[in-house]
Amino acid sequence: MNHYKGFTLLEVLVALAILAIAMSAVIKVTSENAENAGYLRDKTLAHWVAMNVITEIQVQGKWPKIGIKKGVVKMAEHKWYWLLEISTTVDNELRRLEVKVYLNKEEEALTTLIGFVAL
Repeated sequence: MNHYKGFTLLEVLVALAILAIAMSAVIKVTSENAENAGYLRDKTLAHWVAMNVITEIQVQGKWPKIGIKKGVVKMAEHKWYWLLEISTTVDNELRRLEVKVYLNKEEEALTTLIGFVAL
Protein backbone atom coordinates (compact mmCIF):
# COMPACT_ATOMS: atom_id res chain seq x y z
CA MET A 1 0.00 0.00 0.00
CA ASN A 2 1.35 3.43 -0.95
CA HIS A 3 1.23 6.20 1.62
CA TYR A 4 1.20 9.74 0.26
CA LYS A 5 2.39 12.64 2.30
CA GLY A 6 0.30 15.82 2.11
CA PHE A 7 -3.11 17.21 2.93
CA THR A 8 -6.40 15.66 2.01
CA LEU A 9 -9.07 17.65 0.23
CA LEU A 10 -11.13 17.79 3.43
CA GLU A 11 -8.23 19.23 5.43
CA VAL A 12 -7.65 21.91 2.79
CA LEU A 13 -11.35 22.87 2.77
CA VAL A 14 -11.44 23.15 6.57
CA ALA A 15 -8.30 25.33 6.55
CA LEU A 16 -9.81 27.59 3.86
CA ALA A 17 -13.06 27.92 5.84
CA ILE A 18 -11.14 28.92 8.98
CA LEU A 19 -9.07 31.40 6.97
CA ALA A 20 -12.21 32.90 5.38
CA ILE A 21 -13.87 33.40 8.79
CA ALA A 22 -10.71 34.98 10.22
CA MET A 23 -10.30 37.32 7.24
CA SER A 24 -13.92 38.46 7.39
CA ALA A 25 -13.45 39.32 11.08
CA VAL A 26 -10.30 41.31 10.26
CA ILE A 27 -12.09 43.21 7.47
CA LYS A 28 -15.03 44.01 9.76
CA VAL A 29 -12.79 45.34 12.53
CA THR A 30 -10.77 47.43 10.06
CA SER A 31 -13.94 48.90 8.57
CA GLU A 32 -15.35 49.81 11.99
CA ASN A 33 -12.03 51.36 12.99
CA ALA A 34 -11.97 53.56 9.87
CA GLU A 35 -15.59 54.62 10.46
CA ASN A 36 -14.86 55.53 14.10
CA ALA A 37 -11.76 57.50 13.10
CA GLY A 38 -13.84 59.55 10.65
CA TYR A 39 -16.52 60.20 13.26
CA LEU A 40 -13.96 61.30 15.85
CA ARG A 41 -12.29 63.60 13.30
CA ASP A 42 -15.63 65.25 12.51
CA LYS A 43 -16.56 65.56 16.19
CA THR A 44 -13.20 67.16 17.00
CA LEU A 45 -13.50 69.67 14.15
CA ALA A 46 -17.07 70.51 15.19
CA HIS A 47 -15.84 71.16 18.73
CA TRP A 48 -13.16 73.51 17.39
CA VAL A 49 -15.79 75.40 15.40
CA ALA A 50 -17.93 75.79 18.53
CA MET A 51 -14.92 76.99 20.54
CA ASN A 52 -14.12 79.54 17.83
CA VAL A 53 -17.69 80.91 17.87
CA ILE A 54 -17.66 81.34 21.65
CA THR A 55 -14.15 82.82 21.65
CA GLU A 56 -15.07 85.37 18.98
CA ILE A 57 -17.95 86.62 21.13
CA GLN A 58 -15.82 86.69 24.28
CA VAL A 59 -13.01 88.74 22.68
CA GLN A 60 -15.35 91.24 20.98
CA GLY A 61 -15.92 92.95 24.30
CA LYS A 62 -19.55 93.70 23.39
CA TRP A 63 -22.53 92.69 25.48
CA PRO A 64 -24.32 90.06 23.33
CA LYS A 65 -28.06 90.42 22.76
CA ILE A 66 -30.36 87.61 23.80
CA GLY A 67 -31.50 85.51 20.86
CA ILE A 68 -30.43 83.02 18.25
CA LYS A 69 -27.69 83.48 15.65
CA LYS A 70 -26.76 81.16 12.81
CA GLY A 71 -23.68 80.94 10.69
CA VAL A 72 -21.57 78.88 8.33
CA VAL A 73 -17.82 78.48 8.51
CA LYS A 74 -15.36 76.48 6.43
CA MET A 75 -12.83 74.38 8.29
CA ALA A 76 -10.82 71.40 7.05
CA GLU A 77 -12.47 71.61 3.63
CA HIS A 78 -15.97 71.14 5.10
CA LYS A 79 -18.81 73.56 5.62
CA TRP A 80 -19.89 73.65 9.26
CA TYR A 81 -23.25 75.06 10.25
CA TRP A 82 -23.51 76.52 13.74
CA LEU A 83 -26.42 77.72 15.84
CA LEU A 84 -25.77 80.04 18.77
CA GLU A 85 -28.38 80.58 21.46
CA ILE A 86 -27.69 83.48 23.81
CA SER A 87 -29.74 83.48 27.00
CA THR A 88 -29.81 85.11 30.41
CA THR A 89 -28.61 83.62 33.65
CA VAL A 90 -29.43 84.19 37.31
CA ASP A 91 -26.64 86.77 37.37
CA ASN A 92 -27.69 89.83 35.33
CA GLU A 93 -24.07 90.50 34.35
CA LEU A 94 -23.59 87.07 32.78
CA ARG A 95 -24.88 85.61 29.51
CA ARG A 96 -25.05 81.92 28.61
CA LEU A 97 -23.82 80.93 25.14
CA GLU A 98 -24.85 77.54 23.75
CA VAL A 99 -23.36 76.59 20.39
CA LYS A 100 -24.50 73.59 18.38
CA VAL A 101 -22.47 72.57 15.32
CA TYR A 102 -23.78 70.53 12.40
CA LEU A 103 -22.01 68.99 9.43
CA ASN A 104 -25.28 68.96 7.49
CA LYS A 105 -28.35 71.03 8.22
CA GLU A 106 -30.62 67.96 8.27
CA GLU A 107 -28.61 65.92 10.77
CA GLU A 108 -28.40 66.27 14.52
CA ALA A 109 -25.65 68.34 16.09
CA LEU A 110 -22.21 66.75 16.24
CA THR A 111 -21.33 68.76 19.31
CA THR A 112 -22.84 71.21 21.76
CA LEU A 113 -20.65 73.62 23.70
CA ILE A 114 -21.74 75.96 26.47
CA GLY A 115 -19.82 79.08 27.45
CA PHE A 116 -20.39 82.30 29.34
CA VAL A 117 -19.57 85.92 28.78
CA ALA A 118 -19.57 88.62 31.48
CA LEU A 119 -20.34 92.31 31.30
